[in-house]
Amino acid sequence: MPDTAPAPDLCHDAIIIGGGVIGCAIARRLTLEGWNVALLEKAVDILDGASKGNSAILHTGFDAPSGSLEQQCVADGYAEYIDIHRRLNLSLDRAGALVIAWNDAEEAALPALMDQARANGVTDIAPLSAAQTRELEPELAQGVRASFRVPREYLVDPWSAPYAYLMQAVVNGARVVRNCTVSGGTYHGDHWQLETSRGAVRGRVVINAAGLYGDHVDTMLIGQNTYTIHPRKGQFVVYDKPAAALTRHILLPVPTKVTKGIVVCRTIWGNLLVGPTAEEQDARDTATLDPATLDSLRQRGAEILPALAAHELTALYAGLRPATEFKDYQISAHADRAYVSVGGIRSTGLSSALGTARHVHKLCAGLIERAPLPAPHWPQVPNLAEDGPRDWQCAGNGGIICHCEKVTRRDIETALSGPLRATSLAGLKRRTRVTMGRCQGNYCVAPLADITRGRLDQPIPGADDG
Repeated sequence: MPDTAPAPDLCHDAIIIGGGVIGCAIARRLTLEGWNVALLEKAVDILDGASKGNSAILHTGFDAPSGSLEQQCVADGYAEYIDIHRRLNLSLDRAGALVIAWNDAEEAALPALMDQARANGVTDIAPLSAAQTRELEPELAQGVRASFRVPREYLVDPWSAPYAYLMQAVVNGARVVRNCTVSGGTYHGDHWQLETSRGAVRGRVVINAAGLYGDHVDTMLIGQNTYTIHPRKGQFVVYDKPAAALTRHILLPVPTKVTKGIVVCRTIWGNLLVGPTAEEQDARDTATLDPATLDSLRQRGAEILPALAAHELTALYAGLRPATEFKDYQISAHADRAYVSVGGIRSTGLSSALGTARHVHKLCAGLIERAPLPAPHWPQVPNLAEDGPRDWQCAGNGGIICHCEKVTRRDIETALSGPLRATSLAGLKRRTRVTMGRCQGNYCVAPLADITRGRLDQPIPGADDG
């Protein structure tokens, strides 16, 4: 029951605040466990916060702090993604990764990092000399000192996955209310009543998955927070599709205490990206692109893959990560108030989401007892990956609207309908890739405006004219 007005007379088993990848995964897990779930998202569409920008890598957690909650959730989330991705039609590019040392200090750090990977259960790693590394990646610069291979680091679609998680929740009975800002709430001993911009919502358990505003929501609802969000901006440059042929693996740097560093990898859509940066800032809603920083990313990309200097950019983008003063995830349960706070989910959120959802369900043990769904529905999302079948190859698709990304009219019509229809251009992009190619919408925005006229809650400029 998506986007229906909140029902004040209905008491849900759980109210989830936040429609990012974590909130979507939690909604799925609790729904499959038999819970009556409502997910509230303040934006006009889901995935509009931290989840809209990331590196699109399914991490093994080889470099996560051993024994940490993050490492546990990443390992569990990775395993579940591998187990279910075919049933939901989710992409998986088994690229593998190389962790590359470019100087003495980085080379000296490799043995300890490999030991950490083994301690985290990632035992199929393999050390490589400079010559072996360049044999695997002939386009690498000459300065490579050594590396090790992590064969089970994969590439995925960062938006289709959470969309599929929430879609599975919805088709199995969950309620989603977008454009719904929580402004307050009271716990009455056996249930919560939240006040929102769409009216009152009642539920027995509240789960805060508000991402960049998680600490604010904790303060608003339970009068305290145990962490403070320090937004960390990551900028990326994306190269046109021919550049993807320059690398076979995900090229990872030796991580530091602050960041995983600058990654070079192809995407499942056939592009190549370089990023992200790690820049602390105060603003939680905006991630401004900085020309000087983007130039430095291009330079770094060319230092790693010299041939990249001859390739053209397709897009520039930036995202924010909800970092805190702590290195580990900040997930805590307040059983006396039937409240769970899920905070500090940084760059590994896409990989850990399914595992984090399982962890949250365990924290709720004893609060609500329900029987898991005996035969849940398994919806499939459309494939957007370059190496899989696409709608433009099928008859009756209505023609290609976006030629850069080969998005058909039927692709767009499908995304504009159904239980989790796109309600903004950004949401439509994440569901179809329309306007995200080399022309950035210059050639397809006019027909797209015609198709979407009157059908988006946040219209395309010009779509409602005349």
